[in-house]
Amino acid sequence: MKVLFVVILKQTVCSTLRFQVEEEQQEGVYIGTISRNYLGPYLLHDEDFISLHENTGNLYTTKQIIDRESVCPPQQHGDCTITRYAVVGPQNITEVIEIILNVADINDNAPYFPEHAMRLSVAEDVSVGTSFVLDGEAQDMDSGINGEISYHLQDDSEFFSVIEDGPSLVLVLQKELDHEIRDKHQMTVIATDHGQRPLSSSATVIVTVSDVNDNCPEFDPDIPHSVTINGNTPKGSFIAQMKATDRDAGRNAAIDYSFSRKNSEKAMALFHLDRHSGLITLADDVQADSPQEFVLKVLASGPLCSPVASKVTISVQPKTGPEPVIEIRFIAEHENQTILLQENMPPSALALLELRDGPSGCTLSIEEDVPFSLKPQTQNSNYLLSTSKPLDFEMRSEYHVIVVIANTQGKHLTQRKVIKVLLVDVNDNAPQFSQTHYQVHVEENNKPGANILQVRAFDPDSQQNGRLFYRLSESTSPIFHVDRVTGELTVSVSLDREQREFYSVTVLARDNGSPPLETAASVSVHVLDQNDNVPAFLTPHFIFFVLESVPRLAPVGKIGVTDMDQGANGHMEVRVFNGTGPFVMDNAQGMLRCTKQLDREERDHYELFLVAVDGGSPVLSATAQVTIYVEDVNDNWPQVILPRSNLTCLTVLPSTPAGSMVTRIYAVDDDSGINSDITYHLVGSEPAQNCPFQIDPHSGNISLAQRLMGQDYGMHHLFIVVSDGGKPTPLQTPVWVNLLVNETLAQCHLNSVPKSLPSTLPRPTVPNRCETSEQYGQNPKLILLLGLGMVVLSLCLLSIAVGLFVKQKNMRHHVKARERIPLRDKHCSDH
Repeated sequence: MKVLFVVILKQTVCSTLRFQVEEEQQEGVYIGTISRNYLGPYLLHDEDFISLHENTGNLYTTKQIIDRESVCPPQQHGDCTITRYAVVGPQNITEVIEIILNVADINDNAPYFPEHAMRLSVAEDVSVGTSFVLDGEAQDMDSGINGEISYHLQDDSEFFSVIEDGPSLVLVLQKELDHEIRDKHQMTVIATDHGQRPLSSSATVIVTVSDVNDNCPEFDPDIPHSVTINGNTPKGSFIAQMKATDRDAGRNAAIDYSFSRKNSEKAMALFHLDRHSGLITLADDVQADSPQEFVLKVLASGPLCSPVASKVTISVQPKTGPEPVIEIRFIAEHENQTILLQENMPPSALALLELRDGPSGCTLSIEEDVPFSLKPQTQNSNYLLSTSKPLDFEMRSEYHVIVVIANTQGKHLTQRKVIKVLLVDVNDNAPQFSQTHYQVHVEENNKPGANILQVRAFDPDSQQNGRLFYRLSESTSPIFHVDRVTGELTVSVSLDREQREFYSVTVLARDNGSPPLETAASVSVHVLDQNDNVPAFLTPHFIFFVLESVPRLAPVGKIGVTDMDQGANGHMEVRVFNGTGPFVMDNAQGMLRCTKQLDREERDHYELFLVAVDGGSPVLSATAQVTIYVEDVNDNWPQVILPRSNLTCLTVLPSTPAGSMVTRIYAVDDDSGINSDITYHLVGSEPAQNCPFQIDPHSGNISLAQRLMGQDYGMHHLFIVVSDGGKPTPLQTPVWVNLLVNETLAQCHLNSVPKSLPSTLPRPTVPNRCETSEQYGQNPKLILLLGLGMVVLSLCLLSIAVGLFVKQKNMRHHVKARERIPLRDKHCSDH
């Protein structure tokens, strides 16, 4: 059904839109929008890699991460694209469009070598400058410049260098080789891609220098050049051994011994030369009654070499009696006249040698310097053959002990006896690693099963005793595995540095001896960081409150952001973007700061966004929203709107009923909350007596407190203080309200207000009405007495006022500074 739907979509496609996105993007990354070209709503057929917002037409990445190397195989050429189909537009005019997503490559794959080790055999006589193409060139699954590879040797080699020849890895000889000096060269070649953040891997190149026949045999100068034998020496007796050496190896070092044709026929008939070992023995019995001398010229030949010659002179002494004979009685284990001796045995007796039929005074001795000894026994002519020290199979596995007979004059007689001793190997050497501690660095997010190291151990023992097998200790993490035979160490999972950045692996090498011996080597695996973690804010939405009075660069709030990566990948920088307001990010302290003083009355809150970017490649980022609320400070005085001026004057008719509102004060405060809670207080009046007015502290309404009487006629100046509710000290603004009690509503004119303002504005504690009462107006006698009292009081006040006049004059400018509403002359009849 799904296939049929796709076929139908393809047949109805109207147009194609192309977008581009980098691979390995996290979910929710914006790709582009189709809303510029088509109306909604929008419906995407398949949302495995991308999603389409139904209303906005925006394209985003999904949870299914796009891996370019999985979507497009490495052998595919050209762009890597993903095609999807979308249905757009209202129901009556829907269209089908094709969306082609071009997946851009990032450098997320390191080069890798198919084989951990590349082997090459080079003849030692190859000319300098010769090039050798290595079969195991590195590969990189990335494309473009991210997949281009260059090579270099980790350590400079005086013999070889690497060059690139297209996709091939080429080794070039820089210096002449000599198999006899060095038969193997081991190098580490590094393959590095050309990505913005290059990735690399390594492989071992092992060059074996094969031997060519560039050396010829040479005779050992220490071989004996003269030998004396008795005239009755039997056939087959050992006479001498000619020794030549060839510095070449293998078949090129093979030496062939032969007699020169210039030797006499008698000598050629009497002596035999073994062509392989150079041993000269008697080919026939010697029966000589008089001294004889034979000069034998021996030739040593090698492949493609001219023969070299050496001479040995054999003197035959006349026979003087029976020929001495050496008889052997074996004590140690033996087989076919060969002693079998286990290595590392302490000095041990091997055989008992008996000398028979020799002339009186003859002795036995060992001809060469070998770790054996002959000790005469109490019984005449018996000698005990023993080892003089423990023998090591790994140093030498076979000995030829040459026992000779010497006469009383100390001259060696012709009789010699060669006793062959073969050492039997025992498992006395534990395996030895090439190094006891390995350091290996592996980048996280490796492919499971990747080979990270090859450990090598060797065992000088032979055969089964030297056969090695590898295993890991029980304490090693089960994610690591080692090949039992090759020692290749692999990891079965993808490592995550943020979970664990160090592993300790113990590799054990065990031989196949009985009992087996085992040795351990430690491997320290360091997981290298990749930029695979996006910076994370502690919350997606930060909310801060700040007073409007904060100074410049004051801290607004701490911005918490983390990145689990390390180094440059985890180094973050937070920036302010897509927001307005005087704010800047202090990355050193992780603090959001304000760059200028705020004014809540201009703006009470700010919305902005932060972006955190890391220092990795590719750069990863995250965003967070910040809301900053500006808290109010009581920094605004109440502003009196009504009355408009201190000179404003209003006429009140005497017939106005008690309780009637005659006027009002209206003030505003730009602050908020309690700082803008305004109250009104009547703190003084002129005249101070018989004030018939009162004020409501909350509404500012001024009303008649009592019925107006005759003494109330005339101008009343009410001194009112407007206060806000700020803590601990409110801000206050004073104002004069001028009321004229008059029978007619003629226009009221005022040129000045009383000058006797208080030096300070007290916190209002007086009543908000004048102290008068209607009952005083209803009792004429009481009114007369009060009038006389007020006259006396006025005289007292006048005398006090004269005394204070001078002082008040000095304080006038201070009082004026306290007055917030300027006093200016103005004729105003309206309220």
